[in-house]
Amino acid sequence: MQGKTTTMINLEDSSVAPKTFTFDFSYWSHDGFEMDDEGISVAAGGSNYASQRDVFNDLGQGVLNNAYEGFNTSLFAYGQTGAGKSYSMVGYGPNKGIVPITCDELFKTVEANTDDNLKYCVYFSMLEIYNECVRDLLVKDNPKGGLPVRQNPSIGAFYVQGLTKQIVGSYKGIEAKMDEGTNNRTVASTAMNATSSRAHTVVTIQFDQIKKNEVGEETKRSSIINLVDLAGSERAGSTGATGDRLKEGANINKSLSALGNVISALADASTGKKKVMVPYRDSVLTKLLQNALGGNSKTIMIAALSPADINYDETLGTLRYADRAKQIKNKAVVNENPMDKLIRELKEENDKLKKALGGEMPVATGAPGMTAEETAAMRKQMEEEIRAQLEANASAMADMQMSDVDRTALAQQQFNEGQLKLLEKEKEKESSPHITNLNEDEALSGVIHHLIKEGESIVGRKDPSSEPAIVLSGLSIQKSHAIFVRDGNSVIIKPGVVGAKTKVNGQALNGDRTLMHKDRILFGSNHMYVYFDPVNKDCAEGTPENVDWDFAQKEIAQAKGFGGGGDGQLSKEQQLAQEQILELLPMVSESNAISEELNKHMSFEVILLSGAANPSEGSKGTKVMVKMKNLVTGNTWLWERGQFMNRRYLMQDLYQRFLDGDGTVDEMPNDEDPFWDPPGEVLIGTSNAFLQALAYGIDFDEPIMVGDYKGEDQGKLNVMISPCDDKGNSLGEDYFIEDSSELLGKPYNYKVTIKSCDINESRFFVGSFIKYKLEGDEEHTVTPTVTKTLSPVFNHDRVVKIDKVTQDTLDWFENSCITFLVYGCQEDRASDAKLMKMSTKELRQKEASSGALKTNALTRQLTKSSVADDSAPLKTEIIVLKRRNEILAKKEKRIQAIVTEWGKKAPEEQKFEPFYRAISAAAFNTGTMLRSAATVITQVIRAQKLVGSQAGSIGSGGDNASTTGQSNGTTPSAVGRAAGSKACVIM
Repeated sequence: MQGKTTTMINLEDSSVAPKTFTFDFSYWSHDGFEMDDEGISVAAGGSNYASQRDVFNDLGQGVLNNAYEGFNTSLFAYGQTGAGKSYSMVGYGPNKGIVPITCDELFKTVEANTDDNLKYCVYFSMLEIYNECVRDLLVKDNPKGGLPVRQNPSIGAFYVQGLTKQIVGSYKGIEAKMDEGTNNRTVASTAMNATSSRAHTVVTIQFDQIKKNEVGEETKRSSIINLVDLAGSERAGSTGATGDRLKEGANINKSLSALGNVISALADASTGKKKVMVPYRDSVLTKLLQNALGGNSKTIMIAALSPADINYDETLGTLRYADRAKQIKNKAVVNENPMDKLIRELKEENDKLKKALGGEMPVATGAPGMTAEETAAMRKQMEEEIRAQLEANASAMADMQMSDVDRTALAQQQFNEGQLKLLEKEKEKESSPHITNLNEDEALSGVIHHLIKEGESIVGRKDPSSEPAIVLSGLSIQKSHAIFVRDGNSVIIKPGVVGAKTKVNGQALNGDRTLMHKDRILFGSNHMYVYFDPVNKDCAEGTPENVDWDFAQKEIAQAKGFGGGGDGQLSKEQQLAQEQILELLPMVSESNAISEELNKHMSFEVILLSGAANPSEGSKGTKVMVKMKNLVTGNTWLWERGQFMNRRYLMQDLYQRFLDGDGTVDEMPNDEDPFWDPPGEVLIGTSNAFLQALAYGIDFDEPIMVGDYKGEDQGKLNVMISPCDDKGNSLGEDYFIEDSSELLGKPYNYKVTIKSCDINESRFFVGSFIKYKLEGDEEHTVTPTVTKTLSPVFNHDRVVKIDKVTQDTLDWFENSCITFLVYGCQEDRASDAKLMKMSTKELRQKEASSGALKTNALTRQLTKSSVADDSAPLKTEIIVLKRRNEILAKKEKRIQAIVTEWGKKAPEEQKFEPFYRAISAAAFNTGTMLRSAATVITQVIRAQKLVGSQAGSIGSGGDNASTTGQSNGTTPSAVGRAAGSKACVIM
């Protein structure tokens, strides 16, 4: 980033030309900074690091200046999760972002005012848009389905009906309201299982300047400041969900997609394109940002980028998005009107609305062809719109007519009440045991505190008949979920009811347990808290100084058997797998809880697959996946991480609809249900056939175990891998290669034969088939599907021809294997009618008690990269050694027989040459046609020179042989060469 330009370079592909974009400002804030005495990040010497204050001076000050002049102004941050949107907008710790700095500077101006004819009034509201639902963050309870979004018929602008708009009199007042909003946001997101990175947060500040002219008339100049932190912009492709039948377009990314469409349409209109329809109505977000995007507003967009090379595509997409947005041209006007005129217009509008509501004016007559029901529905909707507008107008008039004294007193009262409650709670925390929340979003951790009172304190779900001391809501939370028993500073926790899901330090809570300082408590599926004892600060062994979300999740993972050892013991691939496991475990727990609540009969589990066993094409290394199982039919599906995360968002959507009383949830068709997939094929397990035998010309013909991802026996696969000629014919039992290097540079053929399989699980009676891939194959070879048997006979053959054996080929033979993937076909049919009558919770308990969900910790260690039987290579080596031993034993027996036979012959028949040929045939012939006959002939000639013609008699003395050899011209050097030959060794 240099000046106004941002340049992207693709490190993965040097052939791709660098891409350069130009904006009003380009900031670098990834590195090159140091901390000052107050903990604020500032540029280190010589770096181009942009601090939070630098960004505010360029952008935030412009927002303020526009507000002072009476313009509406908006600032929103766009980019993928983790790129720094929230850091830029809100900041962290002492490094405050644009929003708090803007509010602070705004009130500095207000407090510095000395003009008696000028009054300032500041209103604050904070909302969150999640899954197309609007939640007011300044109240604890929101209506089901969220707050409705209405349109003002007179000016066409959209607004949120019932949104809290509170007057604030100081920066501390805004800071308190933002903390209150963050607190309520955390409670709501935990109860609704929402992820903060998937929600849009909108802070709206209404800044009114009321000025008296010379004749005493008041004029109001009003500015609406929208500060928007958008949800993460990552597409389905970046999470790996592109192969899912249910795309992530539902309500999760609907608003961002709509925002992109609006920006594209506005950009087209700004370049002179005619008749452009801007789709503001496509989402709640675009409705509320209509003015900010293309109306009466001066708008600034921050595009947050990730410098990581793995995010190249996402970052490029963000830059193109911003480049498109900068083409939009807005026409902002000063919002200034006489107060009397504004009040008069509101009263007149209210009179018209009341007449319409009372029937004096036509509201809805219906279009031609509409039924009476449709007309009634339209009339009802319009009446709701009129009532909402009446309510909004009345609120606006009340604000205008409020005196300065009343306005100031109200702001001070609200601030004092909030501060008093906060001080009381902080004081109690200093001396009383309490629990504090943990959240995956660091900014939302430590914002919820529950004090534990003396005696019994029930933790549970709020009920009309009673309210527990600590109220939690959401998945898997029971009415009386857990009970704290405090006696002085000693606190015991125990289950409230049988079956309530509570974990302490990763272990299930099954009885009374005395808590220690910094113990971690998980209520239900996602309410994570840390227990603090301000008096006795003794901690359990292994508790770190700083307990955070990651530590708590790693602890739960280890309790489930995913203990990969310390980070120093793991490879980069294994560390990545561990990170994904820690990410997925709470999500899987949540999905199981939703399945139980909605009675979907599905169970979810995190599993590890080796690269060879992974059904995805081109996969390498251990892969973290999620297994979904139908507890009624027994059918299973393996989902990749991205696909599961996509489904999880849709499950959350479905669960929220269920909570909102949507009756269509139970009647949802299968093709829209995130818990449903067609039965299809599934990986039963894998079998590994090691290839060492091929390096010695030996057949591999052994039944091998079919092992699933846990290493458990799922059946036997009968395969044979054998050397052959180019037509696939066997080379015979006598074919053997003593030294594999003899194959180098020569052609070699072998045949893969899949004979049959024996499958243990009866539900795969429907059908089964095999996939495998050899070195150099781009796609799997697939056998035909054999149906209606658990002992399918495949009789599949494939001849593999190697034109020239290289050292790489031999290494592959010596160290590698062929992994056969055994697949089974499934059908949607219950094996036991009784299971249909059981609830999902009962089925999961039954499954757990039978041991089907029991984790095999040894096979799930992250240090394991394959589910293959570790003894398989040794078995193959034993086969090779046995075969070599058999062949050598045959040679020895044959040589002994030849010697015995020749010993019985008459001396005149004991000729050397025929005896030598017989011994050579027995000793050197391995059945291979690859050995050159010239080698044998050379050895014979060399031996004949040595022993001479007098060796005709086996019993003749060695002296004669030596003398005759020398008389035939054999030199000492020739004797030396002969002494190293195999012929001499045998003799």
